[in-house]
Formats: sequence, C-alpha cells, structure tokens
Amino acid sequence: MGILIAAGVAALGWVGYRAIAARRVAQETDRLAEILRLGPDSRVADVGAGNGAFTRQFASRVVPSGHVFATEIDAAAVDALRTSVARAGLKNVTVIQAEPDATGLPVGCCNAAFLRGVYHHVTLPVETNLTLVEALRPQGRLAIIDFEPSWLLSVFIPVRDVPSNRGGHGVPPAVVITELERVGLTLIDRHNNWPGGQYCLVFQRGV
Repeated sequence: MGILIAAGVAALGWVGYRAIAARRVAQETDRLAEILRLGPDSRVADVGAGNGAFTRQFASRVVPSGHVFATEIDAAAVDALRTSVARAGLKNVTVIQAEPDATGLPVGCCNAAFLRGVYHHVTLPVETNLTLVEALRPQGRLAIIDFEPSWLLSVFIPVRDVPSNRGGHGVPPAVVITELERVGLTLIDRHNNWPGGQYCLVFQRGV
C-alpha cells in the first residue's frame, strides 16, 4: 500500500510539474507574440524548436491564416517534431531539417523568427545568420533569447565546435548584436529580465 501511495504522489507531482511548465511556455509565448507583433495571419519561424512546445503554442495563436516553421538540425529531433505536430493535428506547421550553416527556411517566408536557447549552439553564425535574414520579410523581426556564458556550465555540459568568442556555455549579448548587425539587422529592443535568467534581443530587417 505504501508503494502505491508513493507512486500516486510521484504521479501527481509530475502532472503538477507539467502543468506549471505548460503555463510558463504559454506566458512566454504571449510575451514573444507581442514583441514580434504577431497576428492571426503571421508567419513565424521557431528555429531550433527542440520538443516543439513553443511551436505548438504559436500554431494555436496564428490562426486562421498564419503559419509556423519549426526547424531542427538533428534528424531524430525532426522526426519527433513531425510526429508531435501530426498527433496534435496542426495543419499550419511545417517542420524543416536545418543544417549547420543554414536554417533551411524558404526565402521570404516569415514575418518573424526566434531562437530560444539556441544561438549559443550555432557553429557557423555568419552563414546561418544570412539565411535568417533571407527568410525574413521586409520589416520582419527576429528575437534571440539566450544567456550569458558560464564556464562552470561548460564543464558539465560542453558546447562543441562553436566560435571561441562565446566564452563558455552561453553567448554574450554584445557578440549576438555584433554578429547580427553584421548581416544587416538592426537591434530595436532589449529585455534583460527574461524568464530563466536569460536576455532577449529583438532585431528588425529593413525594407
């Protein structure tokens, strides 16, 4: 009986954790949607979509005529994303296989794009950033959500093959700004108090 009670408590704890996590994703999506000026017909790219939590949230917001592009480099992650999207019955999501030097996004496909906890993993920023710019429509916005580098974190969770100017696991905001301004984007907003101890840099493409 004691084992059953313990298992029940653990299950309830897991359900509670998932509910809290889902609420945080929804709240962050609301904030991002406002920053990126998304509406019911917007087309947005979730670059490095991971498990697709934000992809699914955005897909429910850009309706009835919007679209979400979700990219991942790892083939297994791409397959998992496609399965997740299919199970959720989302018809307004396209999952794309990215490459180390390219997002894979179609030219001019998006009003907005975001990378959440992804930019510090980018191994070829110049090449990748050029494809980000090409994917954005005139006046399109790009949000980079990331965190300051941590030497300690890099010891336990190393990031491989990234440029040496990262300074550890993470990326300094100044580096992000320099690299994206170099490919023609303009920094228009900055949020230093993003959830999870992160920052959010917002860029815009010209006409």
